[in-house]
Amino acid sequence: MTIVEFGASPPAVEVQGLGHQYGERWALVGVTFTVARGEIFGLLGPNGGGKTTLFKILATLMRATNGLGRIFGSSLDSEAAAIRRHLGVVFQHPSVDPKLTVLENVEHHGHLYGWRGPALRGRALSLLKRFGLDDRIRDRVETLSGGLRRRVELAKAILPRPALLLLDEPSTGLDPGARRQFTGYLETLRQEEGVTVLLTTHILEEAERCDRVGILDRGTLVALDTPEALKARVGGDVVVIHAADPDGLRAKVAEKFGHEPRIVDGSLRVECARGHEFAREVMEAFSDSVSAVTFGKPTLEDVFISLTGRRLWDEQRER
Repeated sequence: MTIVEFGASPPAVEVQGLGHQYGERWALVGVTFTVARGEIFGLLGPNGGGKTTLFKILATLMRATNGLGRIFGSSLDSEAAAIRRHLGVVFQHPSVDPKLTVLENVEHHGHLYGWRGPALRGRALSLLKRFGLDDRIRDRVETLSGGLRRRVELAKAILPRPALLLLDEPSTGLDPGARRQFTGYLETLRQEEGVTVLLTTHILEEAERCDRVGILDRGTLVALDTPEALKARVGGDVVVIHAADPDGLRAKVAEKFGHEPRIVDGSLRVECARGHEFAREVMEAFSDSVSAVTFGKPTLEDVFISLTGRRLWDEQRER
């Protein structure tokens, strides 16, 4: 993907030392990053990692406890009204009215931004055609599939021509095909309208398609880079060893091969070069103890495990 820069203008998003506290619990701690104009930027993390809290702050729905945040150079603390004019927002939970038609949903959203008459109708029809909904404009939204409803959400969000599109878990509930299609629409928006996209997700495939990914864990940004660079940090292959007694086997593997396995989710995990050879050697050496061995190239979840020692799905749901 190509990141589009616009001269010396301020970044689309700037966050410095951002923190937020719920009672005595810190949901965000010292989060710092920037998002370039024209970038598709992902925040990856488990439920409870702080993604939704950060999303709400960037969407001007709540103020951070401390730290600084700017969108296109405007302060989140003091210039929220100005920022909102540049935002398109798609929430995790549907915001479409199921009893209205596809066209009615989009047009009524335009009314909130002062759009009227032929300009509104033309813009709405153009967007719905772009998202393959031109043959469904008279259908009630309640009759659409989850993927089609998500397209209506996206059409609503970009109708007023926002410079920044914020998406909170946009692919939740979509099947893999609809998920890939939805991500393709984001790339089209970037290319045709210069929209900057910031999305939160716990879906690995969605994060893989971003230009850069920030990994949030328990309110802290633990890594930030391109998906390829993040996976390269793991190095080599990831070998997973399944055994009835992983604790007992761990010491034996470390002693024989010099690799210190990590126990994650009841299995041993080893990061090493030439994983296929190591997998075979483990099976040959401990055939009585090992039930199965798998290996493969690192994924973003492997990056998360390497950084935190836990799987992406282990956290509790975020407040």
